[in-house]
Amino acid sequence: MIKIKRTIGFILGHPLGKRHLLKAIFKFCVWQLQTTFSKGGMFVKDFVAPVKFYATKGLTGITGNIYVGLHEFNDMAFLLHFLNENDTFYDIGANVGSYTLLASGVRSSKCISIEPVQSTYDLLCKNIKLNNLQHKCQAINAGAGARKGILKFSTSEDTTNHVISEGENTFGLSIDVNVITIDSIVTEGAPALIKIDVEGFETEVMKGMAATLENETLKAIIIELNGSGTRYGFNEEQIHKLLLSNGFLAYVYDPFKRSLNKMDSYGAYNTIYVRDLAAVNQRIQNAPVIKVFGELI
Repeated sequence: MIKIKRTIGFILGHPLGKRHLLKAIFKFCVWQLQTTFSKGGMFVKDFVAPVKFYATKGLTGITGNIYVGLHEFNDMAFLLHFLNENDTFYDIGANVGSYTLLASGVRSSKCISIEPVQSTYDLLCKNIKLNNLQHKCQAINAGAGARKGILKFSTSEDTTNHVISEGENTFGLSIDVNVITIDSIVTEGAPALIKIDVEGFETEVMKGMAATLENETLKAIIIELNGSGTRYGFNEEQIHKLLLSNGFLAYVYDPFKRSLNKMDSYGAYNTIYVRDLAAVNQRIQNAPVIKVFGELI
């Protein structure tokens, strides 16, 4: 019941959910019925055309797209309006591939997707194959950090799986994962956009992408700074200052107006950091209209 209340609250607060409330609630109810009677079955669901994805009960990283079109509306819409077929996108902490599918399946960008947890990585690969995107997407089963090595990750927390902090008890639900640096994969093509969602380990990821950060091809970063870094003793204000020192500024995106609105600091969830604002604005203003959940954005 708590999870249902949380999901209804999510729908009511979502930009598309509250504009199409009956539709969103209907899709939520249908999904609940499907998963209740399927006994763990896997379903293929429509995403933003022409993309589809696999979903099953409990995959909160992708099932939100069923109810409201784009789970993280502002940030996903920014990706859709910014990327083009000549770009490379890095999806760091890809989960089962929502951002990856939008980047490669809708915008035809090349994509490098990093996901550490084996079971989640396997479903990411299935979603890539479902959409015939193997020629566009390179999926890497690894974590990202400051240096190559091995780290222990949780495995039972869906979208909030994370690097195990010192003294944390996982009750045996953890795995050892190979760790790479972002700079080590730039030979595959410098990214125009990076999404980083690593549940508090962003500080270490940033340490491993100093050269990538300096590359002028990189115009924007979508990064989650929600206080999770405190579990490792990190101060996320330092990430903000690092990005400012590299010419990035923090923005929130309004997909309906296609406008980037400057923030004084980072937000409570994802924050979009942009440099070369004029070039980025030109891209988003000239991007094709995309139909999402019955809306043209």
